[in-house]
Amino acid sequence: VQLVESGGGLVQAGGSLRLSCAASGSTFSINVMGWYRQAPGKQRELVATITNSGGTTTYADSVKGRFTISRDNAKNTMYLQMNNLKPEDTAVYCCNAATPWYYYWGQGTQVTVSS
Repeated sequence: VQLVESGGGLVQAGGSLRLSCAASGSTFSINVMGWYRQAPGKQRELVATITNSGGTTTYADSVKGRFTISRDNAKNTMYLQMNNLKPEDTAVYCCNAATPWYYYWGQGTQVTVSS
């Protein structure tokens, strides 16, 4: 499984961005996908997850009500809609795909929120 993120960038506080994670390869084996982020000097943080069917989602408390995770299985793509962004959301965002035997990671995309 290969994962490629896109959609990061620089945005002012209160603005919005939509991240995409395109999956290729053995995508049929993916069960759960998720977004993680890591800010400089901080540990990696789980942002949101979504099951294969899209029926179950989870969010970190820090992003609830502002971020929405979704996936389009026909396009093998997962999204993260980020609204009302805050400076503390600044981080490298990576997507993750969990299969029965391995966790796959994308290379990450930078999100910078200016105050």
